[in-house]
Amino acid sequence: MKAVTPFNVMVEPIILVCPPLLKRYISECWGAVTTDKTKRRRKHLNHTVKLRFLLKEGRDLTSMTMGEMGYPIQLKEEGNKHFQAGEIDQAIESYTNAIKSCKDKKTLAVIYRNRSACYLKKENYNYAASDASKAIDVDAGDVKALYRRCQALEKLGKLDMAFKDVQRCATIEPKNKTFLETLRRLGADIQQKLKTSFSTDSRVQNMFDILFSEESDKEKREKAANNLSVLAREDAGAERIFQNNGVPLLVQLIDTGKPEMILAAIRTLSGMCTGHRARATAIIHMVGISKLCSIMAVDDEEIALATANLFQCVYDSLSGADKRIYGKEESLVLDSSKDLKDILLALLEMIASKKVSGHGRDQALNLLSRNVPRKDKKSTDHSKCLFTIDHGLRKILKVCGQVPDLPDQLPLTENTQLIASVLLNKLYDDLRCDPERDNFRDICDDYIKGKFDPNDMDKNIHAINTLSGLLQGPFDVGNALSGRQGVMEMMVALCGSEREVDQLVAVEALIHASTKTSKASFFISNGVSLLKEMYKKTKNEKIKIRALVGLCKLGSAGGDDYSMRQFAEGSTEKLAKQCRKWLCNPTLDVRTRKWAIEGLAYLTNDADVKDDFVEDEPAMRSMFELAKSKDKTILYAVACTLVNCTNSYDKKEILPEMVQLAKFSKQHVPEQHPKDKKDFIQRRVKKMLKNGVTSALAVMVKADNSILTDQTKEMLARVFLALSEDTKDRGTIVAQGGGKTLIPLALEGTDKGKIKASHALAKIAAVSNPEMAFPGERVYEVVRPLVSLLSTDRDGMENFEALLGLTNLAALNDKLRVKILKEKALPEIENYMFEEHDQIRQAATECMCNLVCCKEVQDRYLDDGNDKLKLLVLLCGEDDEKLQRAAAGALAMLTAAQKKLAVKITKVTGQWLEIMQRLCLHDNPQIQQRGLVIVYNMLDGDEQIGKKLIESELLEILTYVAKLEDNPKKQDAIDAARACLSRAMDNGLIKPFSN
Repeated sequence: MKAVTPFNVMVEPIILVCPPLLKRYISECWGAVTTDKTKRRRKHLNHTVKLRFLLKEGRDLTSMTMGEMGYPIQLKEEGNKHFQAGEIDQAIESYTNAIKSCKDKKTLAVIYRNRSACYLKKENYNYAASDASKAIDVDAGDVKALYRRCQALEKLGKLDMAFKDVQRCATIEPKNKTFLETLRRLGADIQQKLKTSFSTDSRVQNMFDILFSEESDKEKREKAANNLSVLAREDAGAERIFQNNGVPLLVQLIDTGKPEMILAAIRTLSGMCTGHRARATAIIHMVGISKLCSIMAVDDEEIALATANLFQCVYDSLSGADKRIYGKEESLVLDSSKDLKDILLALLEMIASKKVSGHGRDQALNLLSRNVPRKDKKSTDHSKCLFTIDHGLRKILKVCGQVPDLPDQLPLTENTQLIASVLLNKLYDDLRCDPERDNFRDICDDYIKGKFDPNDMDKNIHAINTLSGLLQGPFDVGNALSGRQGVMEMMVALCGSEREVDQLVAVEALIHASTKTSKASFFISNGVSLLKEMYKKTKNEKIKIRALVGLCKLGSAGGDDYSMRQFAEGSTEKLAKQCRKWLCNPTLDVRTRKWAIEGLAYLTNDADVKDDFVEDEPAMRSMFELAKSKDKTILYAVACTLVNCTNSYDKKEILPEMVQLAKFSKQHVPEQHPKDKKDFIQRRVKKMLKNGVTSALAVMVKADNSILTDQTKEMLARVFLALSEDTKDRGTIVAQGGGKTLIPLALEGTDKGKIKASHALAKIAAVSNPEMAFPGERVYEVVRPLVSLLSTDRDGMENFEALLGLTNLAALNDKLRVKILKEKALPEIENYMFEEHDQIRQAATECMCNLVCCKEVQDRYLDDGNDKLKLLVLLCGEDDEKLQRAAAGALAMLTAAQKKLAVKITKVTGQWLEIMQRLCLHDNPQIQQRGLVIVYNMLDGDEQIGKKLIESELLEILTYVAKLEDNPKKQDAIDAARACLSRAMDNGLIKPFSN
């Protein structure tokens, strides 16, 4: 193989070895006037001199790297070119490679200084300050490096250090206006900061004095507590509290034992920990994890929730989930893994402790559910999940197995066991391979088998209740264990027990086992007769209703397929009627009435049942009231019922050809019930809205995330979309708070659920006043969901209604327009302006018309090499009036804001003059006015174009319109025509008639 030359410059051998020739070559290069030739020779010289010294030292050039031969200079120059071209990432890469190979200290300092400028552009101020410091270490008088470090330190909030750097800059270059202005500004900022700090310190002390004073009245203490927690949310305030011995004082507040004091202290600590790793670590060590757990364990829902929020803030700060940067403080905390592990162990201890209240247990389970499973399934690190299974799976199973009706049980709320089931499901889903799943299953199996005892019925029902928890969580695990020898037999035996609690636990387990009928064949073949017998014989309403729910599940196995009914004609209606009766019975406890909704969730697959239910207003209102109760385990059943009643589930499209083929081959053909047709669905939706379904949905969405699973969110989004189908109903949805309720559904949950919620938002935003539908700052959160619907993967209706919604939002204010551009909606909107579908093209053009006020949009139209302006001009010549009005409006605003565009119009298409004439003669006064404004802007923008316009037939058109009598309907157009003629006279293009 041919050897590769390690450098690019051709070197004359005689120059390398002959000092006199080298001396003369230097004088020719540096003594001559600079030309292209001398530039090349100087560059040649740099390499030549370098190579000569290397040869003199006896170095082997063929084995040397490019860096050892002076290549860093080339990389530095390459980085400079990238920086000047605005290619910051490439510039950083070039400078970084140059640093790796550079040996010369002065050159290295320059490269560090240049890379510092790149990091400033990227807003990575820590790295910018670090690189500038390395340059200053070599040359303390490097003003560029000093000023760059000053800029970085200012952004990091270190004003005093930034002031010192710019002070040195001003000393070196006392006439530099930039340095003097920065010096003055930073001095003023430091004074203001000192003033604020002193006032904040006194305020903090004053608040603590009020809180500790026995003489302060309750109102004053509450106000001081609120002010303290608000102050802690700002980093400056949190730092002042921390520096002023705030943490020990807050611990004293907690030790008072007064609920309002504890809440104030916990909320203040949460604000101090948020996004600040160093403070979070210090607070955890000063307060103690065990103390925080004991606070969360108290039987007070508000305190438990606030403490859980504090734990979450600490966990986010320590784990890096909160990405905020606070400068040097980050380096103070070397490793947080031990603290994170201690928090995890403490939470696992809490969930099985009898000293913990039901609310505290709920929050401990919620924290585990939120922080243990991977948020990104692509990540390979699931060590937290494996750790939790090894140290806490049995404890979670213990919670699932608790039977509140028995003595000596753990304190629970209505939601605890469902939260535990959700956590089990998340842990199982987070496992990555079969051996890990087998281990999970084995631990569960050992736990349940260990509880079976023929001499202790309480242990047996604990085992069966644990199985119920698994069937509500990782169903595959629960289903596999229910098939183990003796398990189903134990359920049957419990059903025949005389104790009510035994029967309740067994029936609930049977119900959960039949959740997935396709996998529960054993139960279907053996459990139906048992349930029927229990339903007929028992006089206990609690057992009767649960047996009924089991029968309901089996009765709905065919879904909405009319031909696949499990029971005889009319049987499901009878079951549903009984469910509605129990649902409306206020004498029954909430837990029992909840089972009635469970039954309806399955029975409403039948169209007759859903129609009867919606007609029964008391039953529907009772369900909505239960949905608002504290027992959130009901949410999934309510969501299922609403999805069934609105027919908002996915439906398979039945092709007539396939039906004929199925009949020919004697295969089953699904049939649609007559009451599942569109007019029946619309009638049901109207009834539900009338009975307050939107307010019930709003309460459901506010439920804790561990209960409100992604699947439940998707179902709620489907219901909202079905409710907002009719334009007339959208006002009712907005009035009942549906607009703001949809925002979290559009931002979190399954992909399908987010799309459904975004579509419902688009429908509302398209026809409502956004300021009323999404009050306050919420309106800015609507932008992202709407922009997501502009993807080409979405269907045409979603694209169209998203564009209408964005048009409405863009009409409100500049801040919203900027938000739309930041979400990268502009390229998508431009693409839809080329769409063949008339309505989508019109909607995109209307949206663009509202966005052209932005400088960024105007710059895109000014850029050469695209057809954006040409398209807008051609759209003005279309026959569709709405499209014309939008395009002409956009063009009028663009030419008013950028006079260069008035010139550019004449170059993009030869039809421009004809189109302008058509606009100025249009029958629609709004379009006519827009055309005349464009003409005025062109007259105002360029004298030559003005001359061309006046020499055409346009002068006659302007004269005709200007001479029209004043008319309120056409006055704007008449005034615009008169303004055009006036401008033409001012430019000397026309003269007035003389008498």
